[in-house]
Amino acid sequence: MTNRQGIILTLLGTLLALAAIAHLFTGDTEHGLHWAESQAFLSLRLNRLAIAATVGGSLALAGVLLQALLRNPLASPDLLGVTSGAGLGVAAATYAASLTTGYAVASPAMQTLAALLGAGLTLGLILAWTHRRGGIDVISLVLVGVIVGMTCSGVTLLLHHLLPDRGVNARAWFFGSINEDLPTALLVIAAVALGLCLAVSLASARAIDAACLGEDESRSVGVRLGRLRLILFAASGLLATSAVVLAGPIGFVGLIIPHAVRMVIGPHHRPLLIGTTLAGAATLITADAAVSAFPLDRGGRLPLGVVMAIVGGPLFLLLLRSTLRRASL
Repeated sequence: MTNRQGIILTLLGTLLALAAIAHLFTGDTEHGLHWAESQAFLSLRLNRLAIAATVGGSLALAGVLLQALLRNPLASPDLLGVTSGAGLGVAAATYAASLTTGYAVASPAMQTLAALLGAGLTLGLILAWTHRRGGIDVISLVLVGVIVGMTCSGVTLLLHHLLPDRGVNARAWFFGSINEDLPTALLVIAAVALGLCLAVSLASARAIDAACLGEDESRSVGVRLGRLRLILFAASGLLATSAVVLAGPIGFVGLIIPHAVRMVIGPHHRPLLIGTTLAGAATLITADAAVSAFPLDRGGRLPLGVVMAIVGGPLFLLLLRSTLRRASL
């Protein structure tokens, strides 16, 4: 790791710390920016902060791993179909609740379990279709992921249409939002998964660098591509699944953050993995602090998924334009 990379990682860590401090002064949509008045409110803010950091770091790290797997800097976790599978699980749970109780209301625990089951089944189906004797077929992974994701989205829309009140209770989750009532055990599991995936990725950083050069070059230095691709797929799938379960579908984090960090820190994956995780956590913490500090006129918060879609699209176009300009020089 060079001195420049070390400085950039230090700056990203500092930005994460500043974002976390700013986040602790938000959370009450009625009184603006201020420190929590009681231990209960502080606990809620700390819980929301931990969720935002875990989701942001997970999505960003999943984006880096998937881009390395596909050797495409424009790849994102949405290609895996995990978001659509989790959404189908929540829609199925809400529809089942409407059949049994007469109301389209599913408890947070039921939504969480359904999202986890839907995402897990989606990943298992994609892995079964794309796994070959030598490992994962990259082209099949993209095609199957897109098709499975579109199919799950179609069934989700069907179930949503059949609901008696269009699933008001699940609407916030579908837009991507943080729920303070999330079980603590689920947050701990997601945070541990993030730490383990980061550790495994750092241990495989040199192999990932070699694999990005091409199949012949990586095999010539002894990289087992089949095993590496399976690790990258499993890790990115696990990270995307945990993020979707915690906060629903939130786009652009796994696409923009790896691309932006790569531009300033370079293509080597050891510093890139760390920097992207820090930047992803800082980005989602900042976004959640912003929606908490600026409430809607009718009360409540703007969903994070909507914020990231509005801000992320134009930002990514600017980054892409800058990259194309550099390539033309």
